[in-house]
Amino acid sequence: MSRTTFIIRINDKDASKASVPKGYSTRELVLLDEHERLRFGLSAITGKCEKLGFTPSETAFDLLALAAAITAADTRVDRRTGQDRWTRELHIALPVRDPARWNAVSSTLVGMLGFLSGDRWSLSFHARPAGHNSLAPIPEVLRTWQPTEVSLFSGGLDSFIGAIDLLVAKKQPLFVSHYWDSDTAQTQSYCLDRLHHHYPKATTDSVRARIGFDKDALDGEERELSLRARSFLFFAMAAYTADGVGKPMSVCVPENGLISLNVPLDPLRLGSLSTRTTHPWYIARWNQLLQGLGLPVELYNPYRFKTKGEMAVECADKDVLQKELPHTMSCSSPNKQRWQGEGPKHCGHCVPCLIRRAAVKVAFARDFTPYAIKRLDERPLDSQKAEGEHIRSFQAAIARHAARPSLAKFAIHQPGPLIDHLDELGEYVRVYSAGLAEVQTLIKKVDVRPL
Repeated sequence: MSRTTFIIRINDKDASKASVPKGYSTRELVLLDEHERLRFGLSAITGKCEKLGFTPSETAFDLLALAAAITAADTRVDRRTGQDRWTRELHIALPVRDPARWNAVSSTLVGMLGFLSGDRWSLSFHARPAGHNSLAPIPEVLRTWQPTEVSLFSGGLDSFIGAIDLLVAKKQPLFVSHYWDSDTAQTQSYCLDRLHHHYPKATTDSVRARIGFDKDALDGEERELSLRARSFLFFAMAAYTADGVGKPMSVCVPENGLISLNVPLDPLRLGSLSTRTTHPWYIARWNQLLQGLGLPVELYNPYRFKTKGEMAVECADKDVLQKELPHTMSCSSPNKQRWQGEGPKHCGHCVPCLIRRAAVKVAFARDFTPYAIKRLDERPLDSQKAEGEHIRSFQAAIARHAARPSLAKFAIHQPGPLIDHLDELGEYVRVYSAGLAEVQTLIKKVDVRPL
């Protein structure tokens, strides 16, 4: 069974006593290098905020450090070492400015992380070592610009629509992006550049960072690619940036309602195969956490009751959207086309690709996005291979919904509780049903069967 404690050290001289549960192996993560500079890409976000004249609090910095530690644990402990070959037992021991403040929100954090990744988490907090009470960089420049809000920007279609809507509404958003591979970085850079091109009078900026752990960053060779906890890092980056503005700030999380709910298409996807990155319960817990930490930041998803197609149809500038949407990236595994000797490309048959294709069909009829499978109906697809697996799952879910549409009011609760939104359950039922109907228009003539 995999039981691992990640002890976070401020620097190589940090000998603080950290709590380690009995029976756990230990691995250490040192935040500062020998020159007292932040490692693992953290300096990219703290440095950009410093250049903008932002002053994030020490609590916000500790949140960013915690997110880095969670990312390390999530990506460097192989799930196959778990007792059920999925569930890991992970502990984070983190030095913070105010341990009492963090201990007060520990139960909230444990619940969030367990819901997000499906693992068993525990946390302990201890005081930073002497001489390191201040770790958030203090800017030496005056702030010359103040954003109206922060918005996550992944380079996907939803975040691109969210950016267009903000810019057309004359908002002044600060976009926050995380990337790991160069292809994602290029997509984000290109899309941001096109937004600047189409809206040259808009006042905006972006914070982009590559935060993560190469194979030599930690001892051991274990790697884990499921990445269920990645959204904790994205949200922490946005919260750190927003806190630096110096006034209450909103963080826009642009995600269509069907993906946000992520109702499993079949029973097998309920657990390990179902992500909960922007689920309403998870976002509500984030806001509870931020309030508990005293950070004047609130996350919101303005599209939680919209399908992806509705987002596209109602986009504030459909001409720009139609022109640039082929350059956005929605695929869950675009790099798998490298096995065929091609560059990154939408596969065209994974769940995000299917929802995207259906949305573009609804909004524009024609889709110029390059897909590995250009037409889903030009030949039979094998339901026992990746090309047909998710289409078949969608067909099964659509058939179940058509046979008993009343069950939708129960299905929306399968991925997680909606106790924070009891007065909005009707809206979630509607977006779930409408989302399935959108995909049905795409795949109703697709032949998927064992071949």
